[in-house]
Amino acid sequence: MKRTYMTAAIMLLLASCGSKDAAPGGTDTAQREAKGDTTETVAQAKDTTTVDAVTSATNVANSPTFNGLLMIAPDQQATVSSTIGGKIHSLKAMPGKAVTRGEVIAQLDNPDFIELQQTYLEASAQLEFLEQEYQRQKALGAKDAASQKRVQQSRADYLVMQSKLAASAIRLKALGITPQTIKTSGIMTYLPLKAPISGYITHLDVNLGKYVEAGTPVCEIIDKHSPLIQLTVYEKDLHLMAVGKNMEFRVNGMGKTTFSATIISIDQSVDKSDYSVKVYAKVRSTNADFRPGMYVRAKLKNS
Repeated sequence: MKRTYMTAAIMLLLASCGSKDAAPGGTDTAQREAKGDTTETVAQAKDTTTVDAVTSATNVANSPTFNGLLMIAPDQQATVSSTIGGKIHSLKAMPGKAVTRGEVIAQLDNPDFIELQQTYLEASAQLEFLEQEYQRQKALGAKDAASQKRVQQSRADYLVMQSKLAASAIRLKALGITPQTIKTSGIMTYLPLKAPISGYITHLDVNLGKYVEAGTPVCEIIDKHSPLIQLTVYEKDLHLMAVGKNMEFRVNGMGKTTFSATIISIDQSVDKSDYSVKVYAKVRSTNADFRPGMYVRAKLKNS
């Protein structure tokens, strides 16, 4: 009986020791498997991150975007004004109206304009008489030395009137009036203000009866046939810019339609407030709906 109990005890002791030896081995295997899974997962994550990083870097490098505005070149916009002041007698302009070069936009009422025309016509008539008198005195002076004084006086009168005529003609031209039309058509009552270029009227700031000082703008005219885009480029992207490079851009409010432009100028000064540089590109695919000041987003076109 004692032998039976001892045998059972020994078997229980051996079973207990075998269980303890198996546990650490099992734990190590589980840990190794867990580590193996984790390592594989990390490796896969690294592979994924690497691919994403390469893709992201490629996208950023190939398609940087720049904000900007549509604008009109300075030589395609004009300010309508007069070198003399006056009251607006008539007005034939509305914002957005299309006008052609030489078309009358407004008429100015100023008595000095009438006086200037009168001075020109009087000087023109007197100059013709004084020229003939000068030629007559020259002929007489050639025969009589005593009449040289009259010749000199006649010449002086002729030159003074010639200068007066030239000065009044220049003033008329500065007002946009051809002096010869005064001779053929007579004195004009009102000074016409004409469009210096063809385009669209904008910034109209007058009305009938308003008095405008000399040099005060009446309105502006813009020609939209060859617009530009003005882009804001920061220092980090400035090396990408070069005259002649092509760009593509979209205009705010015009959907996903893409337009093309070519860089024509890069400003040489840096904005002190945000350290940016202005880059100008000429639009090659224009649109009738373009308006100066519209917001655009542009990027360099892949060659």
